[in-house]
Amino acid sequence: MRCSIYIIVASVFFLTVSTARVSAQDIEAHKAEKARLEEEIALINRQLEANTSRQKDNTRQLQLIRRKINNRQSIVNEIDAQIRDYDLSITRTRQKINVMEDEMDTLVVYYERLVRVAYRNRDSRLWFAYILAGDNIVQTYRRYIYFKNLSTSLDSRAEEIKELENSLTLEKERLEVLRSESVDAKNDRIKEISALRDEEANARKAEDRLKKDRRNFEKQLAEKNRQVEALNAEIKRLVELAMKEKAGGGGKETAKIDYALSGEFSKNKGRIPWPTDSHAVIEGFGQHYHPVFKGVKMPYNYGVNIVTDTRAVVRCVFDGVVKQVVVMPGYNQCVLVQHGDYFTFYCKLGSVSVKSGQAIEAGEVLGTVDTINGDTIFHFQIWNGQTPQDPEQWLR
Repeated sequence: MRCSIYIIVASVFFLTVSTARVSAQDIEAHKAEKARLEEEIALINRQLEANTSRQKDNTRQLQLIRRKINNRQSIVNEIDAQIRDYDLSITRTRQKINVMEDEMDTLVVYYERLVRVAYRNRDSRLWFAYILAGDNIVQTYRRYIYFKNLSTSLDSRAEEIKELENSLTLEKERLEVLRSESVDAKNDRIKEISALRDEEANARKAEDRLKKDRRNFEKQLAEKNRQVEALNAEIKRLVELAMKEKAGGGGKETAKIDYALSGEFSKNKGRIPWPTDSHAVIEGFGQHYHPVFKGVKMPYNYGVNIVTDTRAVVRCVFDGVVKQVVVMPGYNQCVLVQHGDYFTFYCKLGSVSVKSGQAIEAGEVLGTVDTINGDTIFHFQIWNGQTPQDPEQWLR
């Protein structure tokens, strides 16, 4: 009996700790992702509020609003998952409480039985008489051990009941906390659904403005295409020049480059730090189509466009050497950094604090982001030799 009680109590304790730990980790993970998404939304709101009067590109406004819609929907999904985790945790906690209450009943019954036995044998003279009346020394010893164990069992059962009562109290308190947090999460969901509908209404208004001004959009798109083509051609030229320098092995500047860095860079895929502290990608790598004018291709994106705060600091993502600082139409100042066989390109800078040929370390400041035509959008690229890479696969 005693052994089985210990096993049940230990099982309940282990189940309580393990399931509580898993549920808590899941809930905290959802909270952290929700907080990250909310931070992105706040960043986009700052961008829209600060630059609405100066923004000329309705397409960019629509991209920002749609990014907010995606984030809102993701927040709702995170809250839904969080609520499911709460419900699961509440169910498991209730089950544990039921098991513990049943175990408490068993312990109390067993303890009461021991108390009754002890009460019947409460006179110490009767104890001694009963022990000494044994037929032989073995029986006398057994009777002695029985009364000794009876006292120990009483103390032990009383301690077990006390410990289980404390555990039961903690679980009931935890259940109330879970219920309260679950209610808060459900209220948050209602607010996010309302905000999501508002964002969708704003998106429809932006779409209507774009439809009414297609001619102006086509002019903007043609100019944007020219700027992107010029930028990509310049990057290819600079990368090709740097690779030729490496192949030639000569030149004072080339000697400063640690080409072993390329291996280190490649090993850090998925762990490269972001170049700006605040960031929300509003246009990813590759080919995209216009969000309103179906079938209209946007300029091919060899990097990512990141919305960030006005005059945000831009940092180098990996140790390397500054190859070039150039000025490009629509992209303002741009910095190319070489990391062995890899290159990173930082565009739309308002100020630059490095110069060509300078060795630079990860985290070192390159400059600050500029606001161009009302947009505070930072453009970032990664190349492996002559091959452009999707930066989101490399960044944390």
